[in-house]
Amino acid sequence: MGLMLLLVPLALAEEATLQPRHTAAGFANNYPHDTAYTSRLNFLKMIWQLRANGGEPEAKKHLPPTVVTDAEALKGPLGAPTLTWLGHATVLVQSGGVNLLTDPHLTERAGPRWLGPKRLVPPALTVAQLPHIHLVVISHNHYDHLDLDTLRALDMQPGGAPLVLVPLGVKKWLKNKGFHRVEELGWWQQITRHSTTLTFTPAQHFSARTPWDRNRTLWGSWAIRLPDLNFFFAGDTGLSPDFAEIGERLGPFDLAALPIGAYEPRWFMKPLHVNPAEAVQIHQDINARKSVAIHWGTFRLTPEPFDQPPRYLIKARAAAGLSADEFAVLAVGETRTYPPAASTGHKP
Repeated sequence: MGLMLLLVPLALAEEATLQPRHTAAGFANNYPHDTAYTSRLNFLKMIWQLRANGGEPEAKKHLPPTVVTDAEALKGPLGAPTLTWLGHATVLVQSGGVNLLTDPHLTERAGPRWLGPKRLVPPALTVAQLPHIHLVVISHNHYDHLDLDTLRALDMQPGGAPLVLVPLGVKKWLKNKGFHRVEELGWWQQITRHSTTLTFTPAQHFSARTPWDRNRTLWGSWAIRLPDLNFFFAGDTGLSPDFAEIGERLGPFDLAALPIGAYEPRWFMKPLHVNPAEAVQIHQDINARKSVAIHWGTFRLTPEPFDQPPRYLIKARAAAGLSADEFAVLAVGETRTYPPAASTGHKP
């Protein structure tokens, strides 16, 4: 969310309802929710609660585990598909010789320059340590998901810039920033590049980078059919019927990266960010064979204890009858291998 936490009250306080989606006036969720809860007073209450719960100093007492990533191994032939969690919503997915990054954020703050929450756990790899990235997907334009400095570094990687795939409205903005290898999609639109079919799918969230551009660009999730892996990336989202439709149309999925953090207080965050139990529901709705937890343990965005998301995920998994392998919590920097299942593949 980054600077979004500073901008939400300014952008939302005067807006009672979401605008129609896919119009010149802006975009909206498929299942609109009341935005009155995001009054300036309620936003200030949430910030007060964040500080009352210790803010960044308290979070530093409960940092997630980290491991040293074998960067050189990731540059060589890997065989089966792999996923490496680099921190927050950034994962490196490798399949069939294709290297893909989700919402790449590898810098110090989730905001412009000195504003926004500081990164409390270093990224597992720098851009220079990454293998050559072919594809980048962006879920929406919030600062903790669209980081210009990381994208600029990727744009200058040896061997040529990656293709950056973004929601509607973001391409023009990136072009004005000097990026040239950018394509944008609306919900349910597809593009095939590098033997990979990428479908931009709905999510329940919103977009904004300033107090004046709320919902001027689209947001969403990604269903990505790599050479040996059917992968789903949820980005940021609240729970909605969108995910059952995604599972029906594009599932089952071999692997999903699903957010589990930044969900308290529920009276403020419920329409925007799922909690661990809702993440498990998404796992089931999209018919994922396996999932990994993302969007926690990197930036102190909301008041829940920093180590609470994985603890609550354990309870939610147990309630759903899932194993730790079926919905895994990785250490920052951890790489896991996901051999393809013969029965998995999306429907014609």
